[in-house]
Amino acid sequence: MQVVILGNAGSGKSTLAHWLAERGKAERLDLDTVAWEPGEVAVARDPALAQAEVERFCRSHAHWVVEGCYASLVRVTLAFRPQLIWLDPGIEACLTNCRSRPWEPHKYDSANEQNERLPFLLEWVAGYDEREGELGRADHRECFLSYGGRRTHWIERPSLDAPSAISWD
Repeated sequence: MQVVILGNAGSGKSTLAHWLAERGKAERLDLDTVAWEPGEVAVARDPALAQAEVERFCRSHAHWVVEGCYASLVRVTLAFRPQLIWLDPGIEACLTNCRSRPWEPHKYDSANEQNERLPFLLEWVAGYDEREGELGRADHRECFLSYGGRRTHWIERPSLDAPSAISWD
């Protein structure tokens, strides 16, 4: 199994990635962990280094799930011909998910810090349709439509009780 999940923050990428990796006994990569400098707050990593790390991850594991909102890094995985899933449940669903997400210790030192940054995150999520570049809807759509492999565009959050929706080969 090789799956890559693309979508806006709050679209359900991490939840689906955890679920798939657990059931498919696959390694999981959250692209936030390679897009930013380790141990730094909001310091972008050199794109070439981030891309090399994604490629290394994909080459190192037979079964993997990669998830994130960085279209350039998702495109690196597409050379391995994974199933591409674009989670696109709409801005309101993403905002609701962001408001209810648990503390993410790999991103924030404390739950309090995460809560303090929530207004910025909500504003950023709300700008998905207008955002230019690899983090916006237009580039996500182009990435999805240009991929010639197996792909699925979910505009509703998938039921995690229905594994038949995912191809496991």
